Amino acid sequence: MNHPAANKTSIASANPTHIEVRGGRVHNLRNVNVDIPLGQLVGVCGVSGSGKSSLALGVLYAEGSRRYLEALSTYTRRRMGQAARADVDEVRYVPAALALHQRPSVPGVRSTFGTMSELLNSLRLLFSRVGSHPCPHCGTYAPPSMSVAAEQPIVCATCGKTFFGPGAEELAFNSGGACPTCGGTGTVRRVNEAALVPDESKTINEGAVLPWGSLMWDLMKQVCGEMGVRLDVPFRDLTPEERDIVFHGPAEKKHILYKAKKGDNFAELDFTYYNAVYTVENALAKAKDEKGLARVARFLTEGPCPDCEGTRLSAAARGPLVRGINLAKACEMTLDEAVTWVDGVPETLAEDLRPMAVSICESFQHTARRLLELGLGYLSLDRAGSTLSTGERQRVQLARAVRNRTTGVLYVLDEPSIGLHPANIDGLLGVMRDLLADGNSVVMVDHDTRILAAADYLVEMGPEAGAGGGHVVACGTPAELRADDRSLIGRYLPDVETENASLTPPVAAATPNAPAASAGASACAAEAPGAAPLSAPAPDPMADVRPRCPEGQLFERGAIHLETNALHTVHALSVDLPVNRLTAVTGVSGSGKTTLVLEELIPALNSANADETLLASVRGIDPGGIVRAQLIDATPIGANVRSTVATYCGVLDDLRRAFARTDEAKAAGLKAGAFSYNTGKLRCPTCDGTGQVSLDVQFLPDVDVPCPDCRGRRYSDDADAITWNGHTLAQLMAMSIDEAFDACASLKKAHAMLQTLHDLGLGYLTLGEATPALSGGEAQRLKLASEMGKAQDGALFVFDEPTIGLHPRDVRTLLNVFQHLVEQGATVVVIEHDLDFIRNADYVVDMGPGGGQAGGRVVAHGAPAQIAQNPASLTGSYL
Repeated sequence: MNHPAANKTSIASANPTHIEVRGGRVHNLRNVNVDIPLGQLVGVCGVSGSGKSSLALGVLYAEGSRRYLEALSTYTRRRMGQAARADVDEVRYVPAALALHQRPSVPGVRSTFGTMSELLNSLRLLFSRVGSHPCPHCGTYAPPSMSVAAEQPIVCATCGKTFFGPGAEELAFNSGGACPTCGGTGTVRRVNEAALVPDESKTINEGAVLPWGSLMWDLMKQVCGEMGVRLDVPFRDLTPEERDIVFHGPAEKKHILYKAKKGDNFAELDFTYYNAVYTVENALAKAKDEKGLARVARFLTEGPCPDCEGTRLSAAARGPLVRGINLAKACEMTLDEAVTWVDGVPETLAEDLRPMAVSICESFQHTARRLLELGLGYLSLDRAGSTLSTGERQRVQLARAVRNRTTGVLYVLDEPSIGLHPANIDGLLGVMRDLLADGNSVVMVDHDTRILAAADYLVEMGPEAGAGGGHVVACGTPAELRADDRSLIGRYLPDVETENASLTPPVAAATPNAPAASAGASACAAEAPGAAPLSAPAPDPMADVRPRCPEGQLFERGAIHLETNALHTVHALSVDLPVNRLTAVTGVSGSGKTTLVLEELIPALNSANADETLLASVRGIDPGGIVRAQLIDATPIGANVRSTVATYCGVLDDLRRAFARTDEAKAAGLKAGAFSYNTGKLRCPTCDGTGQVSLDVQFLPDVDVPCPDCRGRRYSDDADAITWNGHTLAQLMAMSIDEAFDACASLKKAHAMLQTLHDLGLGYLTLGEATPALSGGEAQRLKLASEMGKAQDGALFVFDEPTIGLHPRDVRTLLNVFQHLVEQGATVVVIEHDLDFIRNADYVVDMGPGGGQAGGRVVAHGAPAQIAQNPASLTGSYL
């Protein structure tokens, strides 16, 4: 007879209710033991750098995906790529996992909303299989038939000749259906002849023709002289014939006597003449990267392709008709319009074609349904992917990942609320609830208090960041965390069960160290050694973090006045922004915030200050005293592990000089350059200063491991013989910014930078941390470090959603940073969705009322209190 305990174990194993994680050590995790409920919406939260992503992505997703892939053949695995085994003792009952990572990459030039969502695949198939195709011989349209699907020729009823209808690939602007003029991009670049010779008072010898100085050999001037053009007269005095030779002269070979710039050497050369226009076209054709394009860009203008009129499609691809329109016209529709149009296709066809059309249309509608649920119906299918906001790209990614009704899958979402207006959060929660209803599990890393409050279960990491984090400090339902004094996030969580949930969290119940009522409670209670209960939180921890400017004084220091023409979905606008104030630009996703600020305001200010021609989308700009506009974005810093916090902020330069001044370094003849881990003599020869080596293990994924010789320190053992202030350089690089602060007290410049980084809330980062691995919010603050402490009169700083990845406590720190910039004289404009941040701004410009064609207007502007009382503002209703 079996023992009852054995039966319980057997039943639990057969029907597991939790994922069991034991001994998690990924990144800064400190032997984490935690149980994650299955079949529920689980939120993983905590301050920035506390270990949230390490647990969710580094352990749960890494193990869930790896174990699934291991069931596939070696051949398949080698071509798919896979994650290495997570650094964890044991993970039990983890399902196959899918992950949606933070901040989807900006799509390429050929990407559109239709291609990103894969809706265009169904449309191309529809136009190929049931379209009416034109005869290439006489132009007569043949009625829809089964010929294309059956791979049979179509017989023209007018001329009697046969032809084959196009396949779906022949209607794709990424392949066979691309416009030959623009290559499927919809835009063409033309040489701007006015930019080739901007100063006609100069002679050719003085460099009047700019491309010959920057893109071509300087001797092209001599070749031009051999073509019969005078080189020593002002360009404006050249005859029309001479000017034509400069711009459009033939590629003739000329014999010249070339004298070197240095020395008295001469050489006889036969050289082909490159006119100024061809010089630019040749450089553009050879440009392989952004740097190469930047050299040519100032000589070019960009506009819609004249042949395809911006549709990207060739004439042949625009030929087939369905319901009287071609593919280009169908792509101009918004998703809302396209769904209705596709619904009506089958009934317009002959009976024998309807089953195939219904199948194709159902595929389109199935994909579209998720996108509509996420509120993207306003986007047109031909909308360039690069113009989509972060929130829009995130939702397209989410819809593509969850469109199949799977069951038993673990979905790991990395900050799914990024870029979402509070009004979009409900739709996001709806999609996640649908996943749960299908029998899946959802784990999300997030900071948004509204979405965390709607979770079934929360796991809070901490208590601090970096080396001070990596523990589970509390776990349980949102209500339990609100009552748990150990929880930092609990004080910020709204009570979603209250009829009118506000952003003011309730006071925590006085139940210190209350255990979480779950299978993982014991692990939670023991995770953070020495963690003292937090005191009862104030009723509103985010109220009035910074002193806001009184409403009557907002514009007393001037205003930036911007007048624009229509661009994308943004209508012509007239906007005033107060100088030396903190302004938040708000609105639902797709309402036009990014277009207004990044594509119109910043370029207009830069053009006005450089005395250059304004963009066509800008009618006028009064800078209001702004002389410098700078975008601080969240793009990664550096391209590889050689870029670290210490190198980026300049602290390592000071340290290298300090070590070079030591007696040991002088005795060894070592200069400051020897202490560089990139090129110096003291770098580890095994890993070349990267601190890691990559192991090729054939069909298994490459494994990056700490260098066996330097043990990840980047420096050779010879460097340990030299100490400064009691530390080796490798030891200093392993310190956090806060730890290095005292050690570098005698280095004035480095000490000041470390203080700034601490004030920016980055004290937990180590000096040797690779900058490409930093989150978007960390990257933004690190970029801002060099600006702190300077007088900022006349400076405008623009931030695009800087609260991404920030805990509410870190949002407080960020607001204090922006207040410091304002006190130094700067004007700060922030594109933002975070309600606590918006509430603490001086001025708000609210875009909308909807997204896409339903947006693009300023629906409200004023102080946050005025926005909250404005019935036209959707943002105001949440404030």
